[in-house]
Amino acid sequence: MRSRRIAVNYVLSGERLPASKDQAMRTLKHDECGLATTLNAIGGKWKTTILWEVNLAPRRFGELRRLLSGISEKVLAQQLREMEADALIRREIFPGAVQKVVYSVTPHGVSLNEAIGILSQWGKMHERHLEHVTARRA
Repeated sequence: MRSRRIAVNYVLSGERLPASKDQAMRTLKHDECGLATTLNAIGGKWKTTILWEVNLAPRRFGELRRLLSGISEKVLAQQLREMEADALIRREIFPGAVQKVVYSVTPHGVSLNEAIGILSQWGKMHERHLEHVTARRA
């Protein structure tokens, strides 16, 4: 159903369909309710976790790499660039013998993190609901 909606959105707008669903989520155009924009901002496996980590404290690239076990340097760099372009995080360069780069959350990123917290609460409530429904069926 979701991919049909994506296809309909592209047909109505006269654009070519993207090659993959992942690409479609990154390129969804503006919609009336703002959901596509939100999904574009948090889309990807790591963005919400990165946002959480830089919300707790400013982090250097290597520190994020260690905290997010399983993420490659290439993917981390890509996600950080996208989040910086979306004004969710700030990249600060401190000059010195060894150049120091620190990523921190912007006020805009804080507001998204708060919204993700609400979604997380809903997810936990939904898990309990599904457990209850499943238990009643058994």
